[in-house]
Amino acid sequence: MKVYALLLCGGSGTRMGGSGNKTLLEIGGVPGIVRCCRAYEGLADGIVLVTRAREEALFARVLAEWGVTAPVKIVPGGEDRQASALRGLQALPDRDGMALIHDGARPLVTGDVIRRVIDSVRTCGSGAAAVPARDTIKRADAHGRVVETPDRASLWQMQTPQGFFVRDLLRAHESAGDRRYTDDAALMEAAGFPVQLVMGDYRNVKMTSPEDWKMAQGMMVPRIGTGFDAHRLVENRALWLGGVCIPYEKGLDGHSDADAAVHALIDALLGAAGMGDIGALFPDSDDAYKGISSVILLKETARRIREKGYEIGNADVTILAQRPKMAPYIPAMRQALAEALGIPQARVSVKATTTERMGYEGRGEGISAQAAALIYETV
Repeated sequence: MKVYALLLCGGSGTRMGGSGNKTLLEIGGVPGIVRCCRAYEGLADGIVLVTRAREEALFARVLAEWGVTAPVKIVPGGEDRQASALRGLQALPDRDGMALIHDGARPLVTGDVIRRVIDSVRTCGSGAAAVPARDTIKRADAHGRVVETPDRASLWQMQTPQGFFVRDLLRAHESAGDRRYTDDAALMEAAGFPVQLVMGDYRNVKMTSPEDWKMAQGMMVPRIGTGFDAHRLVENRALWLGGVCIPYEKGLDGHSDADAAVHALIDALLGAAGMGDIGALFPDSDDAYKGISSVILLKETARRIREKGYEIGNADVTILAQRPKMAPYIPAMRQALAEALGIPQARVSVKATTTERMGYEGRGEGISAQAAALIYETV
């Protein structure tokens, strides 16, 4: 059964106090909608992103800049949330799968929550993320006087994603007519479909007010890592640095392409995440990595970093070499590293320096590189 994610990003965001789309606000240095898309990568067969009218190009540009690899279709929404969800459903390629409706303003959703919803839809026909109410709830009249204190044990706070079979959702929308509902679970309830709750996550907060955004930012813990690598210059080898092949009479010696700049960056990322080093992840005793492009290893490192729940903020690399001159190749290096990391090029810095003819770099015997990386952990 195909799994489709419908990300609703058409809210006005007036309570956030800004004029821009709140799903583009950065949480821990990463736009919220990028975090959403990456949460569904590998779990959804396709993503439909429903935006406000005339914002399709803006969202496409942001996703491309951040290297989102999941297949995403962007469509304009309707006059309200319910109409936007329907447009997203109508944009799906088939009616035989399940749809996970997700608020784009919930950027901290985790893969664990998504998987629980998917499993519930497969076994029960529905699955809606929710968390038990922690506070005592009061029901009041129009004047603010308490009229009832419901039993907290039976109360849940609804979240997203909320998953259902596509055909059932379309039937529910058809039966709703002009009646409006605040979420898809309420829509399905009204149409007579059972709704199964699954455990969400208290961190899966919705960005409704500036206070929500500040709280989400407070959940982001920065982690910094550093890396260093050096390789000997030898004849009959291509010189790869920062993912770029540089014309030169010698190249760096090593098991892979020996790209010292990329290797230093990999170690910086792994160090920030507490995941060991490049030798542990990609040992030179494994023939699978013989002659491999280090950019491939960097992409895999970025994937594993995100799989652990981290997001990459920025990277800074310094190359130490007397020759050749690196300046003409630095723009291409920044682009190659940014694409491998899945972050904008503006978040990647590459610098080069000589050692004033001191040391093995200055004598032209080898080239070294240092790197620093910033990642964010959600706590």
